[in-house]
Amino acid sequence: MKVRVFYHDKCFDGASSAALFSRFYRERIRGDVEFVFSGLLHRAGALFNENDFDGDENAIVDFKYSSSPKITWWFDHHESAFLTPEDAAHFEQDQSNQKFYDPDFKSCTSFLATIAEQRFGFNPAPVAELVHWTDIIDGALYPDARTAVEMKEPAMKLTMVIESAPDSNFGPRLIPLLASKSLAEIIREPFIAELLPPLLQRHERSIGILRERIECTDGTIFFDVTDHDLEGYNKFVPYYLHPESIYSVGLSKSSFRVKVSVGSNPWAPQEPVVNLAKICERYGGGGHARVGAISFDVTKHAEASQAAQEIVAELRAAVRGR
Repeated sequence: MKVRVFYHDKCFDGASSAALFSRFYRERIRGDVEFVFSGLLHRAGALFNENDFDGDENAIVDFKYSSSPKITWWFDHHESAFLTPEDAAHFEQDQSNQKFYDPDFKSCTSFLATIAEQRFGFNPAPVAELVHWTDIIDGALYPDARTAVEMKEPAMKLTMVIESAPDSNFGPRLIPLLASKSLAEIIREPFIAELLPPLLQRHERSIGILRERIECTDGTIFFDVTDHDLEGYNKFVPYYLHPESIYSVGLSKSSFRVKVSVGSNPWAPQEPVVNLAKICERYGGGGHARVGAISFDVTKHAEASQAAQEIVAELRAAVRGR
């Protein structure tokens, strides 16, 4: 019996959701199962390939909905969970009791743990540490920007590794460990520990680059680091450098996309009121009310830059108009 689990790649909550789903499935659905983990990334164009849904069961966690009849399980908490109104209608009509959605949860991992316990009798106590930290990291529940940037906790170090890992096999190696070991044990694993020193150096270097690049006007930060390999930068650094900010818009680049990241300062002097998911949806992206992103094809730098400038102007106008 093969269960293929699709999860949000390069994301702590995505990997943790996949780990928790596999543990729940093995304990409460059936034990004689082989899990195959496949990472998904937001990109321009089609997000899913129907031919990849080759498991006896196929699950998607912490990622957008697919109406494919081959998808048998789905869990998500993003406000922008549906690519089309038809997908949303398809979900509403689903009778399987195996597809679940609630955008009020801080993390998909905590949502999955709650549903697995309430609906299927799963015991989440052994993964309580994982659930706790996914809520903090995905929900930006740090006490202050300094804590978020200093990266002292094992979960935060692991997040940095996950977001920067270049190897597509990294996630499938990590996920079984997340389901069974403490985070402190996991970061001591050789294939993880060896990645930490250069990533911590890169983190320190990124703070310097962002300090030079950021412009903050009308409570809104803008920066462009597309000429650096910095897509996996710590998203709290802008607020650490400019605690007076309310919103941030950043342009970054990887091998396959140009990314517009749109966020709000969790410690802002004024409450953010603009729904960032709705803004990102207009450009084909999505996310949550407080954080979102848009992916453009790597050849569409000009379009990404224009979208970023339009969003910056809209957010600055919103701040001025308060």
